[in-house]
Amino acid sequence: MKGDAVRGHLDALLLAALEQGPLHGYAIITAVQKRSGGVLELRTGTMYPALNRLERLGLLRSDWQSAGERRRRCYELTDAGRRALGEERTAWRELTAAIGAVLDPSPAPGPAT
Repeated sequence: MKGDAVRGHLDALLLAALEQGPLHGYAIITAVQKRSGGVLELRTGTMYPALNRLERLGLLRSDWQSAGERRRRCYELTDAGRRALGEERTAWRELTAAIGAVLDPSPAPGPAT
């Protein structure tokens, strides 16, 4: 899917991917791709700066974990991140309802006869 489709919603996608628990970067990419049925593909060059920004804002925390010989940074939601995710979901529902009303309007009820 075009990158423009994700723009503006990246934070919400990252927060939602981390809702079930801590994940490392590649697992976040995989989670978003799987949950979107393969439609959404995050690029590392877009995702990691966003993760760093969300961490600076206090919505995520991260730590280094070892996986065999490799070390990888794992991210998880903070309480503020969970609240932000709830706000993002509310805003998304309102936006999609408004866009849906424009793109696929219901027939206006006719006068009662």
